[in-house]
Amino acid sequence: MSAKVRIEKTKKGAAWSICMGILTAALGAFLIAYPLVTAKITTVLLGGVLIFVAIAELTFALHSRQPGSFLVRLLSAMLCGIIGVALAFVPIEGVEALTGLLGTLLLVQAGLATVTAFQVRPLAGWPLYLLEATTSFALGLLILVKWPSSSVWAIGTLVGVAVLMGGIVRIVVAAKIQSETRGVEPLPACAANMSNEPPNPQRSVS
Repeated sequence: MSAKVRIEKTKKGAAWSICMGILTAALGAFLIAYPLVTAKITTVLLGGVLIFVAIAELTFALHSRQPGSFLVRLLSAMLCGIIGVALAFVPIEGVEALTGLLGTLLLVQAGLATVTAFQVRPLAGWPLYLLEATTSFALGLLILVKWPSSSVWAIGTLVGVAVLMGGIVRIVVAAKIQSETRGVEPLPACAANMSNEPPNPQRSVS
């Protein structure tokens, strides 16, 4: 493949990535605008995944030859199945439960980030861990204080922000690649051949 073809393919790939980034960012903005719908969809999808896991665990349990392994897999399948059905078919209550769990996890994450910050305190950049801890603590506390009313916005907004940031990052990276390849011009064929041609010792003799 010639250098010109590679450059053109890189430019086309970057343009396509920018388009996909714009669509992803638009989807993220939509999810943020309608957080409850996003939370319901997320809950139903999670329920479907857990139902699939329950079926897989039940299949493994039926093929297990050890009594202890059979009981563990059977209990795991029942637990995943019950939670999956509850999330998939009763999404409102599922959203509330997931929101409470999310707030708790954020508080735990804040504690872990604080411990990590003081462990690496002599190193440069340790205040970033404190910033992460403060942000996680504030968000988790806000979710739990407003729970269950925070179920309307918490999960949907966080999912939307994650999707929006993913689209923005994709646009920025693709635009940078496109700008770098724009100023690159492939060498002419004769120049490329001359650069690849081994030196002739007779030409150096005057």
